[in-house]
Order: sequence, then structure tokens, then C-alpha cells
Amino acid sequence: MACKTLLTVVTEQGADGPGLAGLETAIALARREDAHLEVLVLGIDQTQYGYFSAGAGIAMVQETLNQAIAASETLETTVRKRLASEEIRWSVDRAVAQLGGVAPLVAHRARFCDLVVQARPYGAGRSATDEAVVESAMFDGQAPVLIMPDGMVQPPAFERVVVAWNQSPEAMAAIRRALPLLKRASVIDITIIDPPAHGPERSDPGGLVSQWLSRHDVRAEVSVLARTLPRVSDVLARHLRDRDADLLVMGAYGHSRFREAILGGATRDMLENTPVPVFMAR
Repeated sequence: MACKTLLTVVTEQGADGPGLAGLETAIALARREDAHLEVLVLGIDQTQYGYFSAGAGIAMVQETLNQAIAASETLETTVRKRLASEEIRWSVDRAVAQLGGVAPLVAHRARFCDLVVQARPYGAGRSATDEAVVESAMFDGQAPVLIMPDGMVQPPAFERVVVAWNQSPEAMAAIRRALPLLKRASVIDITIIDPPAHGPERSDPGGLVSQWLSRHDVRAEVSVLARTLPRVSDVLARHLRDRDADLLVMGAYGHSRFREAILGGATRDMLENTPVPVFMAR
């Protein structure tokens, strides 16, 4: 995969589930790729300052900050204890921030890594912090992100890869970032769902991207699928099962994050219900 530096972010809210699940995957991937693993432990101060009356909230503000610091220290100890038994290169840093301050912290670290590894950020049991970490890594850190589905700790070999292609800049960015990974796969399926009848690739859907990949010694098949289910993500999920795929490569957030949060979208829907790991970039 040509990954020399991996990053995973563990938050106080994820200490009993998704945060440490992402850590376990990152450890396994670092071991397999002989990569350095960086772990950022975040304590989140949940104080809502706008709800305090003037002069009444100083003690409470300090108390919630102290709680966030204590939680982050406990979590850092847990992470260091887990990593101490591993024969990989690793480092751990700790920080405390409010939710609005997560983005600059994550982005700064993500810029200097090859891949960010996180558990599923949306759906039941997930918090706004989980969303902020993933979105900050991609938007502000400009890093590719590997999202693991629930219950999967050991990453598969990524031998059978489905590439979601819709002619968008986001999809192309994801393919470019995933190119080292694609070169190592044995089966690559460029999947196009309901291509536009009057688009630039109307006569040969996926032809140009397949040709470009072939010049990098990546041999890919092209699957053109009808949208026979209500959501694009449902069609993709069914195709992943039909192809026995172990990885999906896709561009992230073709629509705004706000629109996807309110109305839904392929990125959010896919990450809530993905049956396989998802490699995303934009």
C-alpha cells in the first residue's frame, strides 16, 4: 500500500467501542505494512458556553475541562499499555479540545500521514466527534481515510476491490490516492451506477479511467449497473456482496456535508451500512 505513516484518532467518547476498535485495525495494518503508527488521543470538553449566565459558569467551565483532561489521561494510559506489547513503531500524543477545535488538531496530524484509519463515524452509537474526526482528516487534512465496518478488526488483504466511478473530481481523487493499493489487488471492478445518457462517457462508461489505470499496469473490469434500488448506496452494497469484494474505493461528499446530513447521500449512507472497508478521499 506504500503507507509509511498511519494515523488513528481515539476520542474520549470512543473509549468503550469505536475509538479503540479503530486503534486495533490501525495496529494490524501498521504491522502488515511495516508502517509507523501515530495515535492522537483527544479529550473532548463538552461545555456549551452559550448556556451559562454571566459570572455563573466559571466553576462549571473549569470542572468540565478538568473532566476532559482526566478522561484523556486515562485513555492515553490505556492506549500506551495496548501498544507497549506490539513490535511496531508507534507514537502517542494527547490533546484536549472542544468540538469546534477538533478540526485543526486532526488536520495538522493528517497532513503528514499516508492514511487515516477510523471506525464507522455515522449511525447508532456514534457521536458528533466521530464525524468531526473523519471529516476534518479529509477536508482540512487532505488525507485519504480508511473506514472500517463494525465488527471487523483485522483488515483484509484488499485483493478484490470495487471502485465507485461517477466521473466526479472526488472519485478521481480517490482513485489517484488509492493507486498503490490498486496495483497490488488481483481483481478490480470499476462500478458505474446509472450513467448519464448525455455525459462525456456516454458511449464508453468507465473507458477512460480504465485506460489510464492500464497504463499503470492496473487491469480493471467495468460494471455498469442500473439503479434498481432506491439508494445508490444500496446498489453498491449489493454489488460488493455479489463480487465478494473486500474493499470499496470511492470519492467522498460530492454534495455538501450539510446536505448529506439533512437529506442523505451516497457517502453518508455507505458509511452507515458498509459491509466492507471503505477507502475515501476527495
